[in-house]
Amino acid sequence: MSKPIFKGVATAIVTPLTKMGVDYENYKRLLNWQIESGINAIVAAGTTGESSTLTDKEHRELIDFTIRTVDGRVPVIAGTGSNDTSYAIELSKFACQAGADGLLLVTPYYNKATQKGLIASYTAVADAVDKPMILYNVPSRTGTNILPETCKVLAEHPNIAAIKEASGNISQIADTAMMVGDKMDIYSGNDDQIVPILSLGGIGVISVLSNVFPKETVEMCDRFFKGDIAGATALQLHYLPMIHALFSEVNPIPAKAAMAAMGYCENYLRLPLTPMDEQKKAHLLELMRKEGLKV
Repeated sequence: MSKPIFKGVATAIVTPLTKMGVDYENYKRLLNWQIESGINAIVAAGTTGESSTLTDKEHRELIDFTIRTVDGRVPVIAGTGSNDTSYAIELSKFACQAGADGLLLVTPYYNKATQKGLIASYTAVADAVDKPMILYNVPSRTGTNILPETCKVLAEHPNIAAIKEASGNISQIADTAMMVGDKMDIYSGNDDQIVPILSLGGIGVISVLSNVFPKETVEMCDRFFKGDIAGATALQLHYLPMIHALFSEVNPIPAKAAMAAMGYCENYLRLPLTPMDEQKKAHLLELMRKEGLKV
């Protein structure tokens, strides 16, 4: 396999929003803090970045701004997936031209494509771009599951480099790892399964947790890569309560509340998302305080 897009931790970064639009001043601060904290890559305009309620203009501007601000310090992966393959192609071409290092494409949602349809859709995008693609399997959101046999077929395409696995099904992920071998990298898409997926040959995580704890999430992966499996496991278990709190409501509602408490954005989300339940938010902030954060 060619060089991975990244190894370690990519933050699926929140998008600071206000009623007026994207808050680029705070977004720049957030990007710089993440990089200074040692993060290995940035995923812009993903699920955590509220891509589903960004306008096309905002989506493109956000990708372009991220690439220009990061300025090559770490890889930038642009979320360019859609349930409309033609639009995914258009957006992916734009991200490539803007200088993205990779593309993250969620399975087409709502349409509920067959496995044949997934192969055709992903192949159509891969044929149209010149940057490596990461497939994003999250059936709880999309209603569609990328089966291991489908990954085996897609892994043969030179532009399909990896999969972000958020199915939660460790047995399925093991089958995928067996079938794709060294032709497709695997990233954890669930923060509570970082170490388990690394143990199956995964090379990192696209993380929500690292919005709040970038150094610590990177340390978890680094310990594993250095052979300190016990140390990596200890960190995985230590942060489970925090991970559970960050997913106590649908992502990115808790992540946005956490980052607002840290001063990186307003606690503002676009409908149909609404701010976090106050009781759940109080629990999240208490866990953050116990970890030494001033919120």
